[in-house]
Amino acid sequence: MSTLLEIRNLRLTRDRRTLLAIEHLIVESGQVLAVVGPNGAGKSSLLLVLAHLLKPDHGEILFDGLPSNALRELAYRRRIGLVLQEPLLLDASVFDNVAVGLRFRHLPAAEIAHRVETWLDRLGIADLRRRSSKKLSGGEAQRVSLARAFALEPQLLLLDEPFSSLDTPTRLRLMDDLHGLLAETSTTTILITHNFKEASRLASQVAVLLDGNLRQIGTPEEVFTFPADTEVAAFLGTGNDLSNPYELS
Repeated sequence: MSTLLEIRNLRLTRDRRTLLAIEHLIVESGQVLAVVGPNGAGKSSLLLVLAHLLKPDHGEILFDGLPSNALRELAYRRRIGLVLQEPLLLDASVFDNVAVGLRFRHLPAAEIAHRVETWLDRLGIADLRRRSSKKLSGGEAQRVSLARAFALEPQLLLLDEPFSSLDTPTRLRLMDDLHGLLAETSTTTILITHNFKEASRLASQVAVLLDGNLRQIGTPEEVFTFPADTEVAAFLGTGNDLSNPYELS
């Protein structure tokens, strides 16, 4: 397995406050890494740095062996897909929303149609292709957002709390579908979440971020069973009587 993403000595500060301080983090190709932590831990800041939407004060991000800032900005962004907590959809049809990034890349119309139809089908929303984005439920809109990202065939998929605004049945169905798609496509993914159960369902590795610092990384079982310190244990709730910490509800 090769390394797709490597972070070295990353620092991000705002108003003299340290938002991120990550000494070293590696993400292997095909890996799904969940970054967990409470609100304000720096999770979304990390995602925005990786998406080149925030510039760190210090450090290096290597992408596929090269410094990410050495790549042309457009070339780098074309290698990543980004899905946010709230879907940012155009006031257009579902088909056009999924196609928009492909059209920006000037792909042939036949290729665009093939990719869009493929991912509408895989996300279970093929029957919504002509529906306006304004008439979608929250779960449908997030499926459109995911289809748009997957259609770009990104090397790295960045997911920022993609389930947090959904009701429980919708969240569980979408999570199951996403789990299957990530396994099928071997898409390297970084998932931001405050929910350890979501992380354990989707990710092969979990990184715990507290106060901007990377406190522990390992498999979900390792992190939950052997928390690095009392603060990690407190966040995970390992002092509570959890009969099955991996059972989603």
